Amino acid sequence: MTQGKGNFEKLRIESYKDSAFTEKVEGIFHAFINPETYTTRHKIEFCDTQAPGRSMPVLKFNKIPAQEINFDFLFDSTGVITPADKSKTVTDHLNEFRKRVLLYQGEIHRPFYLKIFWGTLLFKGVLTSLDIEYKLFNTEGAPLRAIAKCGFKGTIDEELVLRLENKSSPDVTHERILKESDRLDLITKLIYDDAQYLIQVASFNKLDGFRKIKPGTKIYFPSLEK
Repeated sequence: MTQGKGNFEKLRIESYKDSAFTEKVEGIFHAFINPETYTTRHKIEFCDTQAPGRSMPVLKFNKIPAQEINFDFLFDSTGVITPADKSKTVTDHLNEFRKRVLLYQGEIHRPFYLKIFWGTLLFKGVLTSLDIEYKLFNTEGAPLRAIAKCGFKGTIDEELVLRLENKSSPDVTHERILKESDRLDLITKLIYDDAQYLIQVASFNKLDGFRKIKPGTKIYFPSLEK
């Protein structure tokens, strides 16, 4: 499906073979028209344990599930909303859409990973649900208009997750507010496992020196270049 004419940006979906989003699949899906709304959902899950005799449970953090987002996509071949492509029916467009976002891909043994772009939105994830509502039909019963109601969940590359969850990883930019007892060289060694980066850290933070730093100063420890 190609992008329609006009000056405003159409929502688009790109498909990828890998969770790091480096192996892009040829072609891009563009929405017929942009959705009127979309919904995002964030959750935090807790374990509620209640000891015998206690009137209220104690909530203990369990996990933060993936972000969810929902879109409704309109498919139309009546020509009323957008100029009709008479070479393709609504069913043809839906089949192309399913192939890009839903169908099992034998090469990677799963459906594609997806990037959704629209304005300021950049969402990386996978399709988790697809409901199709058919609205109009021709005299032969073929659909002329349909709404695909899609649910997506966010995903992230496993290697990146491990780096982000490892608070001592040198691949992630850290920030610290120095206390009176803190020493910049010791913190540098703790983060990078090597104090030799002390000068670079001082330079990055535009410090005049690294021995007498005012308590309460915010210090950034940049990621290491690979």
